[in-house]
Amino acid sequence: MQDPLAQFHAERQLARDAGDPMAHVCVLATVDQQGRPQARTLVLRNVDHNGSPRLALFINANSPKWAELANSDSASVQVYWPSVELQYRMQVQTEALDPKVVAESWQFRPDAPKKMDWLYQQQAQSTAVADRAQLLKQLDQLASPEPLVAPEAAKGLLIQVTEIERLDLTQSNGVHDRTLYTLRQGGQGEWDKQTLVP
Repeated sequence: MQDPLAQFHAERQLARDAGDPMAHVCVLATVDQQGRPQARTLVLRNVDHNGSPRLALFINANSPKWAELANSDSASVQVYWPSVELQYRMQVQTEALDPKVVAESWQFRPDAPKKMDWLYQQQAQSTAVADRAQLLKQLDQLASPEPLVAPEAAKGLLIQVTEIERLDLTQSNGVHDRTLYTLRQGGQGEWDKQTLVP
């Protein structure tokens, strides 16, 4: 059977080649401490892990989503690429990424997100400020190390996909092609496949 993760990477590359702005991001869904679903858009990264490509998320440990992931054994990731009319929904588990890899990758981030990572050490992500002007003032007055390096709270999570649902909207008869792949327990990359009613 075709490896659905290999298919994901190949089709993501098609979306990138088509200039799809959504090819670089995903929606991460978790549940907060009150049991409310939370969803947000994040950059979905490719990293090399022990010689093989893996999906990863970079998250600041002061973010609520970090606590939500730490307090749960699973989360959900969704991507939609309009250029190729494909959607993937994935049930995932996460594991910590080597801090050295995070620190190296962090250097390629734009300056503003780097400074924000340092601001989170003083003002946790998602907390309230008086207004945007106050936020920008805090950022402007921020004392950060020179040279700028990743703070300890800059974390990375490898994504272990346990279920993949692929929805193909390109069918000429208008009936979407929906397929579910489930990773076999104890299987080394072996997947069970089911066709679902779209």
